[in-house]
Amino acid sequence: MSEVAVSDVYIDDSISFESFKLDPRLIQAIKQLGFKNPTLVQSKAIPLALQEKRDIIAKASTGSGKTVAYSVPVVQSILNAKANNNSSDHEISSIILVPTKELATQVTSFLEKLILYCGKSIKILNLSNQINEQVQHSLLLENPEILVSTPSRLINSLQKNNDSIDLSKLTYLVIDEVDLILSYGYQEDLDKLASYLPLKKTLQTFLMSATLSEDIQDLKTKFCRSPAILKLNDDELNNKSKLVQYYAKTTEFDKFLLSYVIFKLNLIKGKTLIFVNNIDRGYRLKLFLEQFGIKSCILNSELPINSRLHIVDEYNKNVYNLLIATDDSDNIQENDEEDEDQEGEGEVENNDKSNKKDSKLKKDKEYGVSRGVDFKNVACVLNFDLPLSAKSYVHRVGRTARAGKAGISLSFVIPEKEVGKHKASFLKSTKRDEKILRRIIKQQNKLGFEIKPYQFDMKQVEGFRYRSEDAFRSVTQVSIREARVKELKNELLTNEKLKRHFEENPQDLASLRHDKELHPARVQTHLKRIPNYLLPEGARTDEKKISFVPFHKNKINKKKMGKKKGGKIDPLKSFKSKK
Repeated sequence: MSEVAVSDVYIDDSISFESFKLDPRLIQAIKQLGFKNPTLVQSKAIPLALQEKRDIIAKASTGSGKTVAYSVPVVQSILNAKANNNSSDHEISSIILVPTKELATQVTSFLEKLILYCGKSIKILNLSNQINEQVQHSLLLENPEILVSTPSRLINSLQKNNDSIDLSKLTYLVIDEVDLILSYGYQEDLDKLASYLPLKKTLQTFLMSATLSEDIQDLKTKFCRSPAILKLNDDELNNKSKLVQYYAKTTEFDKFLLSYVIFKLNLIKGKTLIFVNNIDRGYRLKLFLEQFGIKSCILNSELPINSRLHIVDEYNKNVYNLLIATDDSDNIQENDEEDEDQEGEGEVENNDKSNKKDSKLKKDKEYGVSRGVDFKNVACVLNFDLPLSAKSYVHRVGRTARAGKAGISLSFVIPEKEVGKHKASFLKSTKRDEKILRRIIKQQNKLGFEIKPYQFDMKQVEGFRYRSEDAFRSVTQVSIREARVKELKNELLTNEKLKRHFEENPQDLASLRHDKELHPARVQTHLKRIPNYLLPEGARTDEKKISFVPFHKNKINKKKMGKKKGGKIDPLKSFKSKK
């Protein structure tokens, strides 16, 4: 087992994709995707896989190009095999396992772009798609070269379609986001998969992750033979100047107050990804922001998979600027065991009430948003609720400052003395915020990052408090429940059956937007405008553009102007008899 040393450079300018001796069709597709030079993980992994035929275990930060690092060798090896055998027959030669359906769709989409110029010589099938079993069976009979799936869906397909899935010619096995796959409880599925695979001598394996734990040792023994281990920590250190991290200690209610001020005054330029710890929390924040005319869309495990994919796709196309995502990974299995042993802490506490409510509704176990999913051009990650582990924090903030771009993260932290003072906005997990923050700071310091404290000038914000309290009172638990039901109904109405209708009636596409106002709470229209006197002094320079409210003078009744204001009129004196 060897370990490959790496340099401090994020993009390896000294190497080009042409130097890997790739197929011209593949080079053409790579250029069309906009890749000029390989990243560090790509420059190390691709030649090791293609030229030395090594198994690879790679640890690299999010956004470092791990998908390209394993996709290029997979496609190139298939093209080489077809050229050597002079055959156009289709054989299942590669399996790519990912933890979530969203990531499976994104990987499939990328692979389709990568084989754009390969004609029909390579077929790809995403087993995570919700399609009819008979349709899937017929697609498997075509022996697609690449299967993309979650572990559970793959095992299910192998058990039901054992006669149509021939893995005897399998040459590549990729397990992406290994640590997340293990934390999702897929260990049993991976054990079952080992019995279906050919001998390790003929199988080349990729294990890719942003973090490597001891649990991976078992997978290495099962699927790898003398792997090359790439630990690209220097890659993360090089990005430290491009990811600026802040935390702000605040009260439970002031989270909502500050969110209102930040987004209403456009203090953050660009797209923002907000993380909350449970589904109710996400809807409460959305309904609260709606009171002020701030549009946002929701992403959680309750929504149908097609809706989730559509939301992510439109967010990446800049249709929405504000996405509130529920991060369920902490509630599945996300503990910092090493840190807990050192600090002697117990189990993670969750919000019991919200967990009970969430458990009543059907949620997708293969949902994951903090890791793997490629959110493009995210300017800021806002941890509205602090994650329950330092590992989860790394993956959350990894959604911004990707591929060399700049980004910021802001995390709200509740001090212990403030916990429980505002019952309506209380979340039980906030009891551990300061402990989690200490772990995060310790972990980030090891990686060479610095998390800076941020102090909001609450005197400037205080003028918005009354409005925030008024809006918050309108968002009741009943309105949250109604919003969840309404959102699900809306998403079910926009399923695949309506696709043809919207193609024929493009004007109706507006109904597909995911940031529509839900309005189950009492809406007060005056809250959508900000009076000038509430604005901080620095923001009052352009009064005409900010919250201008037209003033209409009351029309004066000229007839009444001549009349005297007096007492009552005697009807007998004013009566005129007819002569």
